[in-house]
Amino acid sequence: MLRSIKKLHKAIAAPIDDLVTYRAIPTQSIEYLDPFLFLNHHGPQTYGPNNRGLPFGPHPHRGFETLTFILAGDIMHQDTGGGQSVIEAGGVQWMTAGSGLIHAEISSDKFKKTGGPLEILQLWFNLPAKYKMVAPTYKGLTKEEIPVVEEDGGKVKVNVVSGSWGDVQGGMQSLSDIHMASINLEAGGSFTTSIDAARTVFFYVVSGQVQVNNKVVPKLNLVEFGNDGNEIKVEASEDAVILLGHALPYNEPVVSHGPFVMNTEQEIREAFRDYQLGKMGTWEG
Repeated sequence: MLRSIKKLHKAIAAPIDDLVTYRAIPTQSIEYLDPFLFLNHHGPQTYGPNNRGLPFGPHPHRGFETLTFILAGDIMHQDTGGGQSVIEAGGVQWMTAGSGLIHAEISSDKFKKTGGPLEILQLWFNLPAKYKMVAPTYKGLTKEEIPVVEEDGGKVKVNVVSGSWGDVQGGMQSLSDIHMASINLEAGGSFTTSIDAARTVFFYVVSGQVQVNNKVVPKLNLVEFGNDGNEIKVEASEDAVILLGHALPYNEPVVSHGPFVMNTEQEIREAFRDYQLGKMGTWEG
């Protein structure tokens, strides 16, 4: 049975300095899709030589995880937990903020010097209460380290980031069994996947246009599904890129304030206090 589609939510323009940005969630039409909290879509745009690069200098996080897809350009990551790497196009970065850390996400010196195309998506996953205060971790995967599954004679390429796709295990396994993939479709390419009806589906069209369960979905749209079926059928009417993931909802209170996502207001106050006391590390970059 095909899942019903409750609504399409168009990403809103939310530029950051000179960085073209669309925010798909949260917006006025949707707060979050438990446990998926936030998606910023940066670019696509082209930077000239001797640019300032990405503007995300040192800032703290607690209580959730971030997954960053680098479609073009690069990101240099550094954090107070010891994580550090430069990931280029086709790669991803997964950070579990957990109990808290400070990190920076900026462009490499090479990119700032030479410039070039840039397109990056960052997705935030909530952590359930039992994992809110786990030790922070970071892992970066290059394009070559992400398993690829081909569907429809190679017209569809599924980059399996976490969880699994059929019998293929992703490059990472999340604490909360979150399955995530980025999928490249050629015009006319199609696939059908089955996702248990109890699980929340995350589906965002990065570029191109697709038909999902018989509904046309243009780029920069987030699809909100019902929980009344398990089949998702996708066909590309033009070359397209989508993010597709799923997870069981936590059904817990979500209290967020800037860089912290917890279950209560008291926990938010504690997060600010711990950050100010240096318990999330001291930035020396």
